[in-house]
Amino acid sequence: MLLAADIGNTSITLGIFDDNALVEEYRLASDKDLPLEEYEVLLKSLCKDFKIDGAVISSVVEELTSKFKSAVDNTFKLHSLVLSTEINTGVKISLDNPKEAGADRIANAAGAYILYKHPVIVVDFGTATTFDIVNGNGEFIGGVIAPGVNLQLKSLNKFTSKLPRIDVTLSSSAIGHNTTDAILSGVLRGSASMIDGLVEQCEKELGAKAIIVATGGYSGLIANYLKRPFDFINPTLTLEGLRYLYQINKLNVISELQEISH
Repeated sequence: MLLAADIGNTSITLGIFDDNALVEEYRLASDKDLPLEEYEVLLKSLCKDFKIDGAVISSVVEELTSKFKSAVDNTFKLHSLVLSTEINTGVKISLDNPKEAGADRIANAAGAYILYKHPVIVVDFGTATTFDIVNGNGEFIGGVIAPGVNLQLKSLNKFTSKLPRIDVTLSSSAIGHNTTDAILSGVLRGSASMIDGLVEQCEKELGAKAIIVATGGYSGLIANYLKRPFDFINPTLTLEGLRYLYQINKLNVISELQEISH
Protein backbone atom coordinates (compact mmCIF):
# COMPACT_ATOMS: atom_id res chain seq x y z
CA MET A 1 0.00 0.00 0.00
CA LEU A 2 1.06 3.58 -0.63
CA LEU A 3 1.25 6.32 2.00
CA ALA A 4 0.83 9.82 0.55
CA ALA A 5 1.62 12.75 2.87
CA ASP A 6 0.90 16.40 2.17
CA ILE A 7 2.66 18.64 4.72
CA GLY A 8 1.05 22.09 4.86
CA ASN A 9 1.64 25.07 7.12
CA THR A 10 -1.28 24.13 9.37
CA SER A 11 -1.74 20.38 9.00
CA ILE A 12 -0.34 17.18 7.55
CA THR A 13 -2.81 15.19 5.48
CA LEU A 14 -2.12 11.47 5.14
CA GLY A 15 -3.75 9.22 2.59
CA ILE A 16 -3.39 5.45 2.29
CA PHE A 17 -3.93 3.98 -1.18
CA ASP A 18 -4.57 0.39 -2.14
CA ASP A 19 -3.60 0.58 -5.81
CA ASN A 20 -5.69 3.53 -7.07
CA ALA A 21 -8.26 3.50 -4.26
CA LEU A 22 -7.95 5.86 -1.29
CA VAL A 23 -8.87 3.62 1.65
CA GLU A 24 -8.05 5.87 4.61
CA GLU A 25 -7.29 9.51 5.34
CA TYR A 26 -5.86 11.16 8.47
CA ARG A 27 -4.96 14.68 9.50
CA LEU A 28 -2.19 15.73 11.93
CA ALA A 29 -1.02 19.12 13.13
CA SER A 30 2.11 20.43 11.37
CA ASP A 31 4.27 20.59 14.49
CA LYS A 32 7.88 21.49 13.73
CA ASP A 33 8.83 20.95 17.38
CA LEU A 34 7.45 17.43 17.70
CA PRO A 35 10.38 14.99 18.05
CA LEU A 36 11.15 12.49 15.32
CA GLU A 37 10.30 9.63 17.67
CA GLU A 38 6.81 11.04 18.28
CA TYR A 39 6.09 11.16 14.57
CA GLU A 40 7.24 7.54 14.32
CA VAL A 41 4.84 6.56 17.10
CA LEU A 42 1.96 8.40 15.39
CA LEU A 43 2.66 6.80 12.02
CA LYS A 44 2.97 3.34 13.53
CA SER A 45 -0.34 3.78 15.38
CA LEU A 46 -2.30 5.24 12.46
CA CYS A 47 -1.04 2.70 9.92
CA LYS A 48 -0.99 -0.41 12.12
CA ASP A 49 -3.68 -2.12 10.03
CA PHE A 50 -1.93 -1.50 6.70
CA LYS A 51 1.20 -2.86 5.04
CA ILE A 52 2.91 0.27 3.70
CA ASP A 53 5.44 -0.54 1.00
CA GLY A 54 5.77 2.88 -0.64
CA ALA A 55 5.51 6.53 0.38
CA VAL A 56 5.44 9.93 -1.30
CA ILE A 57 5.69 13.27 0.49
CA SER A 58 4.96 16.85 -0.53
CA SER A 59 5.92 19.61 1.87
CA VAL A 60 5.86 23.39 2.06
CA VAL A 61 7.44 23.37 5.55
CA GLU A 62 11.19 22.97 5.03
CA GLU A 63 11.92 22.51 8.74
CA LEU A 64 9.61 19.50 8.82
CA THR A 65 10.41 17.79 5.51
CA SER A 66 13.54 15.83 6.44
CA LYS A 67 12.22 14.95 9.92
CA PHE A 68 8.95 13.57 8.56
CA LYS A 69 10.71 11.71 5.74
CA SER A 70 13.01 10.08 8.31
CA ALA A 71 10.01 9.12 10.45
CA VAL A 72 8.28 7.52 7.46
CA ASP A 73 11.43 5.72 6.28
CA ASN A 74 12.27 4.44 9.77
CA THR A 75 8.72 3.30 10.53
CA PHE A 76 8.08 1.42 7.29
CA LYS A 77 11.68 0.49 6.34
CA LEU A 78 11.59 2.12 2.91
CA HIS A 79 12.90 5.10 0.94
CA SER A 80 10.09 7.62 0.50
CA LEU A 81 9.86 9.91 -2.52
CA VAL A 82 9.89 13.65 -1.75
CA LEU A 83 8.14 15.76 -4.38
CA SER A 84 10.31 18.45 -5.96
CA THR A 85 11.11 19.79 -9.42
CA GLU A 86 14.07 17.38 -9.51
CA ILE A 87 11.76 14.39 -10.16
CA ASN A 88 9.24 13.66 -12.92
CA THR A 89 6.45 16.12 -12.09
CA GLY A 90 4.00 14.62 -14.56
CA VAL A 91 3.21 18.00 -16.08
CA LYS A 92 5.45 20.60 -17.72
CA ILE A 93 6.09 23.45 -15.27
CA SER A 94 6.08 26.60 -17.39
CA LEU A 95 6.92 29.19 -14.73
CA ASP A 96 9.57 31.92 -14.85
CA ASN A 97 11.43 29.96 -12.19
CA PRO A 98 10.09 26.37 -11.99
CA LYS A 99 11.94 25.76 -8.71
CA GLU A 100 9.62 28.28 -7.03
CA ALA A 101 6.65 25.95 -7.49
CA GLY A 102 5.40 24.64 -4.14
CA ALA A 103 5.18 20.86 -3.84
CA ASP A 104 1.46 20.96 -3.02
CA ARG A 105 0.80 23.08 -6.09
CA ILE A 106 2.72 20.67 -8.31
CA ALA A 107 0.64 17.81 -6.87
CA ASN A 108 -2.57 19.77 -7.55
CA ALA A 109 -1.50 20.50 -11.12
CA ALA A 110 -0.55 16.86 -11.71
CA GLY A 111 -3.84 15.64 -10.25
CA ALA A 112 -5.83 18.10 -12.34
CA TYR A 113 -3.83 17.16 -15.44
CA ILE A 114 -4.82 13.49 -15.27
CA LEU A 115 -8.36 13.82 -13.88
CA TYR A 116 -9.89 16.74 -15.80
CA LYS A 117 -10.01 18.34 -19.22
CA HIS A 118 -7.75 21.31 -19.90
CA PRO A 119 -7.58 24.18 -19.26
CA VAL A 120 -8.30 23.65 -15.58
CA ILE A 121 -8.07 25.96 -12.58
CA VAL A 122 -7.62 24.34 -9.17
CA VAL A 123 -8.73 26.50 -6.25
CA ASP A 124 -7.11 25.14 -3.08
CA PHE A 125 -8.40 26.35 0.29
CA GLY A 126 -5.54 25.94 2.74
CA THR A 127 -3.58 28.37 4.91
CA ALA A 128 -3.44 30.33 1.68
CA THR A 129 -6.10 30.25 -1.03
CA THR A 130 -4.28 29.33 -4.22
CA PHE A 131 -5.10 28.93 -7.89
CA ASP A 132 -3.07 26.33 -9.80
CA ILE A 133 -3.63 26.61 -13.53
CA VAL A 134 -3.01 24.02 -16.24
CA ASN A 135 -3.48 25.44 -19.74
CA GLY A 136 -4.98 23.83 -22.82
CA ASN A 137 -1.60 22.27 -23.69
CA GLY A 138 -1.39 20.52 -20.31
CA GLU A 139 1.26 22.89 -18.89
CA PHE A 140 1.29 24.19 -15.32
CA ILE A 141 1.65 27.89 -16.08
CA GLY A 142 1.21 29.43 -12.62
CA GLY A 143 -1.66 30.82 -10.60
CA VAL A 144 -2.70 33.01 -7.72
CA ILE A 145 -1.83 33.14 -4.01
CA ALA A 146 -4.06 34.97 -1.50
CA PRO A 147 -4.64 34.78 2.27
CA GLY A 148 -6.82 31.84 3.27
CA VAL A 149 -10.04 32.00 5.28
CA ASN A 150 -8.48 31.21 8.67
CA LEU A 151 -5.52 33.49 8.02
CA GLN A 152 -7.87 36.38 7.31
CA LEU A 153 -9.81 35.74 10.52
CA LYS A 154 -6.61 35.50 12.59
CA SER A 155 -5.20 38.67 11.06
CA LEU A 156 -8.33 40.71 11.75
CA ASN A 157 -8.19 39.64 15.39
CA LYS A 158 -4.41 40.00 15.81
CA PHE A 159 -3.89 43.36 14.13
CA THR A 160 -6.95 45.21 15.47
CA SER A 161 -7.81 46.16 19.02
CA LYS A 162 -11.54 45.42 19.00
CA LEU A 163 -12.32 42.78 16.39
CA PRO A 164 -12.86 39.33 17.96
CA ARG A 165 -11.57 35.97 16.77
CA ILE A 166 -14.63 34.11 15.51
CA ASP A 167 -15.42 30.59 14.37
CA VAL A 168 -16.19 29.94 10.73
CA THR A 169 -19.87 29.46 10.01
CA LEU A 170 -22.34 30.44 7.30
CA SER A 171 -22.70 34.12 6.46
CA SER A 172 -26.42 34.90 6.68
CA SER A 173 -26.33 38.16 4.72
CA ALA A 174 -23.97 40.41 2.80
CA ILE A 175 -24.75 43.32 5.14
CA GLY A 176 -23.57 42.36 8.58
CA HIS A 177 -25.82 43.78 11.34
CA ASN A 178 -23.28 42.92 14.04
CA THR A 179 -19.51 42.54 14.18
CA THR A 180 -19.47 38.76 13.78
CA ASP A 181 -21.77 38.81 10.74
CA ALA A 182 -19.78 41.66 9.21
CA ILE A 183 -16.54 39.69 9.53
CA LEU A 184 -18.12 36.52 8.12
CA SER A 185 -19.47 38.46 5.16
CA GLY A 186 -16.14 40.11 4.48
CA VAL A 187 -14.12 36.93 4.71
CA LEU A 188 -16.46 34.31 3.20
CA ARG A 189 -18.39 36.38 0.68
CA GLY A 190 -15.28 38.44 -0.02
CA SER A 191 -13.31 35.27 -0.78
CA ALA A 192 -16.08 34.05 -3.10
CA SER A 193 -16.17 37.39 -4.94
CA MET A 194 -12.38 37.28 -5.28
CA ILE A 195 -12.59 33.79 -6.77
CA ASP A 196 -15.36 34.79 -9.20
CA GLY A 197 -13.38 37.82 -10.34
CA LEU A 198 -10.04 36.06 -10.65
CA VAL A 199 -11.52 33.08 -12.53
CA GLU A 200 -12.96 35.52 -15.05
CA GLN A 201 -9.61 37.31 -15.45
CA CYS A 202 -7.64 34.05 -15.68
CA GLU A 203 -9.96 32.68 -18.34
CA LYS A 204 -9.54 35.89 -20.32
CA GLU A 205 -5.77 35.39 -20.27
CA LEU A 206 -6.14 31.69 -21.12
CA GLY A 207 -8.41 32.53 -24.03
CA ALA A 208 -10.79 29.71 -23.12
CA LYS A 209 -13.30 28.63 -20.52
CA ALA A 210 -11.67 26.47 -17.87
CA ILE A 211 -12.84 23.60 -15.66
CA ILE A 212 -12.93 24.94 -12.09
CA VAL A 213 -11.97 22.40 -9.42
CA ALA A 214 -12.02 23.16 -5.69
CA THR A 215 -10.11 21.33 -2.99
CA GLY A 216 -9.33 22.00 0.66
CA GLY A 217 -11.34 22.45 3.82
CA TYR A 218 -13.52 25.46 3.00
CA SER A 219 -14.39 24.64 -0.62
CA GLY A 220 -17.93 23.50 0.22
CA LEU A 221 -18.59 26.56 2.39
CA ILE A 222 -17.30 29.13 -0.10
CA ALA A 223 -19.32 27.46 -2.86
CA ASN A 224 -22.49 28.88 -1.25
CA TYR A 225 -21.57 32.43 -2.30
CA LEU A 226 -20.16 31.99 -5.81
CA LYS A 227 -21.88 33.40 -8.87
CA ARG A 228 -20.38 30.61 -10.92
CA PRO A 229 -20.38 27.22 -9.16
CA PHE A 230 -17.31 25.01 -9.05
CA ASP A 231 -17.45 22.32 -11.73
CA PHE A 232 -16.02 19.82 -9.25
CA ILE A 233 -15.21 19.73 -5.54
CA ASN A 234 -12.47 17.17 -4.94
CA PRO A 235 -11.24 17.15 -1.31
CA THR A 236 -8.52 14.57 -2.06
CA LEU A 237 -7.08 16.09 -5.25
CA THR A 238 -3.63 16.76 -3.74
CA LEU A 239 -3.36 13.17 -2.49
CA GLU A 240 -4.52 11.87 -5.89
CA GLY A 241 -1.80 13.95 -7.54
CA LEU A 242 0.80 12.51 -5.17
CA ARG A 243 -0.34 8.96 -5.94
CA TYR A 244 0.01 9.63 -9.68
CA LEU A 245 3.46 11.18 -9.24
CA TYR A 246 4.65 8.24 -7.15
CA GLN A 247 3.47 5.79 -9.80
CA ILE A 248 5.14 7.52 -12.76
CA ASN A 249 8.40 8.00 -10.85
CA LYS A 250 8.37 4.36 -9.74
CA LEU A 251 7.92 3.34 -13.39
CA ASN A 252 10.88 5.56 -14.31
CA VAL A 253 13.08 3.79 -11.76
CA ILE A 254 11.96 0.35 -12.98
CA SER A 255 12.71 1.34 -16.59
CA GLU A 256 16.17 2.59 -15.65
CA LEU A 257 16.94 -0.63 -13.78
CA GLN A 258 15.78 -2.70 -16.75
CA GLU A 259 18.06 -0.72 -19.07
CA ILE A 260 21.04 -1.25 -16.74
CA SER A 261 20.36 -5.00 -16.48
CA HIS A 262 20.34 -5.28 -20.28
